[in-house]
Amino acid sequence: MFCQISFFSYLCAKFNIFMNLTLYQLNNLVRQVIDYSLSETYWVEAELAECRESGGHCYMDLVQKDEDTLVARAQARCWRSIWSYVLPKFMKVTGERPRPGMKVLLSVKAQFHEAYGFSWIVQDIDPNYTLGDMARQRQEIINTLKREGIFDLNKSLSVPMFAQRIAVISSQTAAGYGDFCNQLINNEYGFKFTTRLFPAVMQGEQVEQTIIEALNKINDSIEDYDVVVVIRGGGATSDFSGFDTLELAENVANFPLPIITGIGHDRDECILDMISCVRVKTPTAAATWLIDNLLETLDRIEDASRSITDYVRSRMERERLRLSRIQSFLPVAFSLKKTKEEARLANLATRLHTSVNQQINIEQNRIANIEQRLPLIIKNRIERASYQLEMLSQRTNAVDPIHVLRRGYSIALHDGMAIKDPKSLKKGDEVTVVMASGAIDTVVK
Repeated sequence: MFCQISFFSYLCAKFNIFMNLTLYQLNNLVRQVIDYSLSETYWVEAELAECRESGGHCYMDLVQKDEDTLVARAQARCWRSIWSYVLPKFMKVTGERPRPGMKVLLSVKAQFHEAYGFSWIVQDIDPNYTLGDMARQRQEIINTLKREGIFDLNKSLSVPMFAQRIAVISSQTAAGYGDFCNQLINNEYGFKFTTRLFPAVMQGEQVEQTIIEALNKINDSIEDYDVVVVIRGGGATSDFSGFDTLELAENVANFPLPIITGIGHDRDECILDMISCVRVKTPTAAATWLIDNLLETLDRIEDASRSITDYVRSRMERERLRLSRIQSFLPVAFSLKKTKEEARLANLATRLHTSVNQQINIEQNRIANIEQRLPLIIKNRIERASYQLEMLSQRTNAVDPIHVLRRGYSIALHDGMAIKDPKSLKKGDEVTVVMASGAIDTVVK
């Protein structure tokens, strides 16, 4: 620090800093101070807020955050002469290109230019630091999925035996999508598959967003599909970072249909591979897997058909032998049954004849007994009836009106009814007066 201050004092004296300076002179003074006091290279940890290439050079925006708060920011440049060998080394180790959000360890040197200002000049990048941070981020995502209990959720689903309705998430122009469709259409077994493409960006920053949008569209008509296939062809390993995000992993893990991934890379599997129901290496392998699944179903059907046929044939043979044995035993069994039934019928006939005779004798005795008692019963019945008639005759004779009429009374009748009240008659009514010795007809006046 003492040396830096002394040098700064020297520069002040040299340029007579207490006099007015041009902007160039001031910037030149700053450059000389920086060149002198920060002449070494430094390894710095930072996060890439921006990373773009132009003319073979790489321009970076470095930041440092305390949680979500920005605490430091600086510009960095890596010139083409260095970037040309730093980038391949970085991609070979990490499998990705430097991108925003990635944490890096840079070897930098301070540079101040009178016209362009201050920036850090990148001399080297340690890919192992980034690789470690990427692994840490991946592990954090995996741990989060396991804490949420969804890491193996999609794996627990079973691909339907007849998985023929396929929802495909891929880039419409990708060669891998064409290979996938051709493999399904031209399969040697003649299986029929129905595919529908849900386009998505399969590399870069839009991978997560577009795949989630495609999954949402599939979910809107989920009854139309048996399985979802996420495919893309081969490419640079740096293109696969979009498949290692938490939100995408959560959507795939919770999706109600089994998901098959064929993302076309041979490096360590991405998180999407880890949580999908089935993981294959390439789009063609995904088509082959679906064909093999249907072939396995066909084999099971044919095995079941053969088993049923063999069982029916065996059962029919057993039944034929059983019928043959029954046929051989039938005459003897019929003869024995016939003899037994004839004896039973004879016994029943004997018992019936005896029972009928006994019943006849009982009824004959009962009829004979009735015949003996019948004259006396009839005689008693006639006597009781005669007595009752005599009593009724006497009662009738006692109330006969003729006895009253003989004593000088008469009965006036109108329309055959006895007149009880003269007021019931009117002029012109015919009245018959009945007496003991006759009747007189008269008219009311």
